[in-house]
Amino acid sequence: MIVKNQLIREYMEKLNTNYLGLTLRSPLIVSSSRLTSTLGHLKEAEENGAGAVVLKSLFEEQINYYVHAVSSESDYPEAEDYISNYVHSNSVENYLEMIRQAKKNLSIPVIPSINCYTAKGWTGFARNIAEAGADALEINVFFLPVDRKKTSAESEKLYFELIENLKKVVKIPVVLKIGFRFSNILYMFDQFYNRGVNGVVMFNRFYEPDINIDNLEIMPAAVLSNELERRYVLRWVAMASAQKLKIDISASTGVHSGQDAVKYILAGANTVQVCSVLYNKGISYLKKMNEQIAGWMDAKGFGSIDQFRGKVNYANYDKPGAFERTQFMKYFSSYE
Repeated sequence: MIVKNQLIREYMEKLNTNYLGLTLRSPLIVSSSRLTSTLGHLKEAEENGAGAVVLKSLFEEQINYYVHAVSSESDYPEAEDYISNYVHSNSVENYLEMIRQAKKNLSIPVIPSINCYTAKGWTGFARNIAEAGADALEINVFFLPVDRKKTSAESEKLYFELIENLKKVVKIPVVLKIGFRFSNILYMFDQFYNRGVNGVVMFNRFYEPDINIDNLEIMPAAVLSNELERRYVLRWVAMASAQKLKIDISASTGVHSGQDAVKYILAGANTVQVCSVLYNKGISYLKKMNEQIAGWMDAKGFGSIDQFRGKVNYANYDKPGAFERTQFMKYFSSYE
């Protein structure tokens, strides 16, 4: 047992990485989900080698829904005000207490998450979260453009307003978890950086609809990711990391093994976020993933994460056109 623990310590030392000004013992971060909703799960993630944890999101719309649902049951305006304020405060306080307990019981960074859909009105939550001891704050955001008369620039402006409002009230590092549906992702990165964003998570998995053809109802599409979804993330991680902006990247989606994590780090990611595979194989699979990363590093002669981060990104790869290619006639013509 002593020998085994010594080996674990040795390979974990090789996996140290920097993210948001924080030193992580591993590039593997457990992303916001049910797996990060209880102190027991958080401790299990730490015990199995997680570099950090992102707490299950506090939803802006969830809180607003609860306030509306409870207050609508009352016939007395005074009671509505009291109950609304209580539910609002209690929901937030429960989340703040989770942060406090996580910081008290864990040695790895604790990153709360806010899932929002407006650019203002909720930043008070962020201030309270910072005061509760959070190491950083992840903002999970996507404004779905449903107004055909609104330009892309008008839609993008909402992100900038959100950042500006947020940076007025918090001093801890701020990370944006975004989707990939932008006209120019690299332009957005530049604008995020200019407004003081410390990191970007690429990319979010949003709720997507499907249609049940038996009952003609809308239902949710598959929730968990698979390895194949890595393909549309890898390109943009490689291109964004080559922009020489002091903004960290956490790659998300399609991370199902240590080898998947290695690919993202080679493309330039500082960390990777893990979720779906832990639902399928358990939180303890983090240990196996760390071993796979360390084993690959040994085989290639790398002594640290920094030695190979970005080694094949858009700036460092000798054939950068591979990241720009979007048409595949050349490849499909020989595909059988």
